[in-house]
Amino acid sequence: MVTPEDLKILPDKPGVYLMKDANGKIIYVGKAISLKNRVRSYFQASRNLSPRIQSMVNLVDRVEYITTNSELEALVLECNFIKEEHPKYNIRMRDDKQYPWVKITFQETFPQVYITRKMKKDGSKYYGPYTNVSSLRETFRLIRRIFPLRNCKHDLDREQVERPCLNYHIKRCLAPCAGEVTKEAYHEMIHQVCLFLEGRQVELLEKLRREMSEAAGKREYEKAGRYRDQANDIGKVLEKQKVVSDTEDDSDIFGIAQDRLGSVVQVFQVRQGKLLGREYFLLSEGEETPREEVLESFLPQYYDGAGFIPREVLLPVQPEGLQLITEMLRSQRGSGVRVRIPQKGEKFQLVEMAMENANVLLEQERTQEMAKENRIQEILGELQKELLLDRLPLRVEGFDISNTQGQEAVASMVVFENGVPKGSEYRRFKIKTIEGPNDFAMLQEAVRRRFTKGLAERENEEAEAGKFSKFPDLLLIDGGKGQLSGVREVLEELGLESIPTIGLAKQEEEIFLPEQEEPLRLSRRSSALMLLQRVRDEAHRFAITYHKSLRDKKTVKSNLDQVTGIGPKRKQLLLKTFGSVRRIQNASLEDLMKVPGINAKMAESIKAQLETL
Repeated sequence: MVTPEDLKILPDKPGVYLMKDANGKIIYVGKAISLKNRVRSYFQASRNLSPRIQSMVNLVDRVEYITTNSELEALVLECNFIKEEHPKYNIRMRDDKQYPWVKITFQETFPQVYITRKMKKDGSKYYGPYTNVSSLRETFRLIRRIFPLRNCKHDLDREQVERPCLNYHIKRCLAPCAGEVTKEAYHEMIHQVCLFLEGRQVELLEKLRREMSEAAGKREYEKAGRYRDQANDIGKVLEKQKVVSDTEDDSDIFGIAQDRLGSVVQVFQVRQGKLLGREYFLLSEGEETPREEVLESFLPQYYDGAGFIPREVLLPVQPEGLQLITEMLRSQRGSGVRVRIPQKGEKFQLVEMAMENANVLLEQERTQEMAKENRIQEILGELQKELLLDRLPLRVEGFDISNTQGQEAVASMVVFENGVPKGSEYRRFKIKTIEGPNDFAMLQEAVRRRFTKGLAERENEEAEAGKFSKFPDLLLIDGGKGQLSGVREVLEELGLESIPTIGLAKQEEEIFLPEQEEPLRLSRRSSALMLLQRVRDEAHRFAITYHKSLRDKKTVKSNLDQVTGIGPKRKQLLLKTFGSVRRIQNASLEDLMKVPGINAKMAESIKAQLETL
């Protein structure tokens, strides 16, 4: 519980504060120019807080903070915490989706270009995020066709390749691996890719035409032909782009629409007066939160780490922290950025168009959600009817076992609510009491541990906060009659025989029910069966993933720990450098000696010992 003494010791400095609940989980992250004043304001009786923030304050058990040198640093740090921790009460992209980005690995001598959903502070440049994945993949295929980028996974700063692959011979790669292109020439092509991704196709087209003329003048006709083909492809892209502005400005135009369930932010990306792309994002907060506050939280998250910042940003309303957001964009761009709220003229009309599109998208989203919800209710109703359940199976839990001849045995528990996976409530169990391959007994142990903990949480009145206090409307076991009987014994032992339980066997997709000799067979086209299969397959996937991670850790530990003459730090360096024991085994003595602290004698010893394992 936050006490007056806790509030007194807060520093009067800029920084980030982390609100945590009784379980130590971060539920809200905020920034402040004065941590002392900002945090204290949440706990003043006279403070008029929104329902969302008041609900958050009621759950706060303690407050932690990190001081920074400026409010701008605090804003960047706040963005990082929100993306990493997904606090419940922060305004964030709904479902915490990991939107894809185009990544260019500038930290490498010969950069790679690929699509990723994880952004890291590793020196790479990122373009995005993109919400239309199919459109992104089409763009990426076009980039691959226009620019002969390397597509291999070789670490060219460490590895040497004797000869180029097929992509070089079919003119899909310049073969930097084999020294067929200079670093300068390859970087020039990467610069062209950046221009393309930034929407500067007109500038790129002019550049290619100049290079084509220069190459033709030097009678380098093959090179000139390559430039001509690239220019033609980019010209076709330009033909499809819609002109929306008389000026050739680069700008991002935002619109926002809200209802009680959430918000939609529409972004128009205008480059050199042409509409390059449009993205939209679903946010968790609805109309009870002012649009100004939603945009104030959204804009730093959207632009954090972006590879390109336009010269102008147009908004429908003025966020409270407009000056700080402008400062962040200028710092990231390295030059001036105008953030404006136009009131008339062409730019006002563009913002109005973004607002209209946001409203259309919000209406479409709600229509799709309603149709999906109705369909889910139909499927759950079908499931209730086929399994003779007393109520709709709104919460389904699935269990599975994974082991190798009884070794590294694990169990998984997955949760589906309203037909949708709820990953935050997945649980996994390392089997502790069973030796040897005995799936029946392992399932019993996992189910017993799950419901024993659930009953204890309910008795201690921790039902709301506990991990296991919610009980399923349907329990699904991956297996047949034997597995089902074993689990039913545990439920009866715990007094929970009223929980409906079924087994789903893989081979014939037969459903086994307690006290029924013959299995239930549903049509392979049955939506109810497909839902059960999804739960079963997800439990299987989750169990195998955990089992594999334990098995791999054991393999790495046993092999490397048998190598004498190197300590824990050098073992860690070896793994970090090569990625796996197999790669260490296959590495040359020269490569091993590149690892700090590994000399020639030690490298020979490592190679010799690993060959015997």
